[in-house]
Amino acid sequence: MSTAADSPADARPLPRTDPPTAGRAGSGAREGRPAPAPARTKYLGVLFAVAIAAAAFNLRPVVTSLGPLLDQVRADLGMSATVAGLLTAVPSLCFALFGLAAPALARRIGPVAVVTAGTGAITLGVLARSFAGGTAVFLLLTAVALAGVAVANVLIPVVIKRYFPDRVGPMIGLYSMALSAGTALAAAVTVPLTSALGGDWRVGLGVWAGVGAVALVLWLATLLLHRERAGGAASRAAERLPIMRSRTAWALACFFGLQATGAYVTMGWMPQIFQDAGISSSTSGVLLALTMVVGVPVSFVLPNWAARRGDQRIFVVVLAACGIAGYTGLALAPAGAPWVWAALMGLSNCAFPLVLTMIGLRARTSGGVAQLSAFAQGLGYLISIPGPILIGSLYQATGQWYLPLGFLAFLLLPQMAFGLRAGLPRFIEDEAVRPVAPAAS
Repeated sequence: MSTAADSPADARPLPRTDPPTAGRAGSGAREGRPAPAPARTKYLGVLFAVAIAAAAFNLRPVVTSLGPLLDQVRADLGMSATVAGLLTAVPSLCFALFGLAAPALARRIGPVAVVTAGTGAITLGVLARSFAGGTAVFLLLTAVALAGVAVANVLIPVVIKRYFPDRVGPMIGLYSMALSAGTALAAAVTVPLTSALGGDWRVGLGVWAGVGAVALVLWLATLLLHRERAGGAASRAAERLPIMRSRTAWALACFFGLQATGAYVTMGWMPQIFQDAGISSSTSGVLLALTMVVGVPVSFVLPNWAARRGDQRIFVVVLAACGIAGYTGLALAPAGAPWVWAALMGLSNCAFPLVLTMIGLRARTSGGVAQLSAFAQGLGYLISIPGPILIGSLYQATGQWYLPLGFLAFLLLPQMAFGLRAGLPRFIEDEAVRPVAPAAS
């Protein structure tokens, strides 16, 4: 686990309210200036925690609010079916490309500043696209919002590692719970909210910019009250880290990509699977909401449990088993116990907060977490892009869900294998520097 010595002098862990130990590297006394008062440190820690939760809540509505209104958007903007299909792949592509650039930006201006800018991009993109007069402008502004999501995706775990080094599990849990809540709420209320506000899709999408503005205000306050310097020894060391030599980094990237594949297929195709089994469209929507809601409490407690253990392999196995059971039930008897299958799929998708926790635990410093987070998420999202497209092709070719669901169940086997490797208590810095002699478990 990281300590204050891993971070620059102006990036002390905020939640700690005890006086700094004499001679601790990076302490205010060593810099010749007084350390912040315990009460101020406590309030900054609370502000950071609230800001992290608010930012996480805004990371998915840009995507999940669009799906329910896509038919209206297409009709109004004259969007072709091909372009509408492209929209399903744009999020993963933006998450990968812009996420890979996040560590370099963080080294230049600091992770807090980059997350603040990302939150601003989300707010601006969501608001401005609701005024778009054509397909090209709508896509461009959606990409602006997704760029903000991408850098925040990568750097919020870095902020947690740097400022909450002794509370990685609980803070990742808070982050994951807020992200799941935002995902579920946007999917569930966008349509009724749009109807209540007059039925215009532009209002229904644009209203989420108000939620983003709240998060932006919190991050601007955090940025002003706690100024950070980019660079420092930790950042320079991270810049030289040959992360591609680390087997753990590769395992985390593959694990991230495979779990993201299952999550995007679930969000995109689960209602159709239930409807093909004779379940009404309204009920299938509630079942999808159940899948997302299940992840809210689990996403809060799972990272804390995982962080308390040096080895996270048991969680990898349990979540994969839930997914295999869920896919099997959907294939053989989708209408037999749909609520059970939906709940099992929701549990399986909790591999997302688990992999975020492992990213925070597999590097010694916040700089290492930045590089690992960018590598695992960037490569992982690229891996996930073909999944929903391939599932759709298999369904179109066979007209049934047996083969697509069987393929998804099969993918959980390599996901489990990579997760078992990533769950070992090792540090990427050790593997990258000494690839022949990995750290002892």
